[in-house]
Amino acid sequence: MKRVLTYGTYDLLHYGHIRLLKRAKAMGDYLVVAISTDEFNAIKGKKAYHNYETRKEMLEAVRYVDLVIPENNWEQKRDDVKDYKIDVVVMGSDWEGSEKFECLRDLCDVVYLDRTKGISTTQIKKELNLQPQTDDNQIPGEEE
Repeated sequence: MKRVLTYGTYDLLHYGHIRLLKRAKAMGDYLVVAISTDEFNAIKGKKAYHNYETRKEMLEAVRYVDLVIPENNWEQKRDDVKDYKIDVVVMGSDWEGSEKFECLRDLCDVVYLDRTKGISTTQIKKELNLQPQTDDNQIPGEEE
C-alpha cells in the first residue's frame, strides 16, 4: 500500500483544496492529511475561521481523505513520515524548495503540485472582508 501525506490549514474548504486532495490521493492508496491545530496557527501568526475540530470534521467527510491528524509544530514532519509509513509527501508548488519539506527526501518522495489558479482561502477571506487586504504574515502554502 502506497501512503501519501499532505499538510495544511484547510480553512474555508474550497475546490482548490479538493483538487489538491484528489491529486494527492491519486498518487497512492491511502491519504493522510495533517491539519494545523489552532495552537500551531497561533504560533504561525494565523487565525483560521473554523476551529481545528470543525476543519478536521470537514476533511474527514471528503472521500479522498483516509485519515486526518493534527499538525502541532514544524518539527513533527519526520516523525509523521516514519509513524504513518509514508511513501510520498505532497504539497502545493508554493512550498517547492522549502527546507521544511526538502529535508524529508531521505525518508520518502516529496512532490509539489501546481496550485489551482484563481482560488485561495486568503482570497476568499479578503473578498468576504474576513481579514485585512494585506497579509504580511502569509506563510507559503497556507493559502490553499
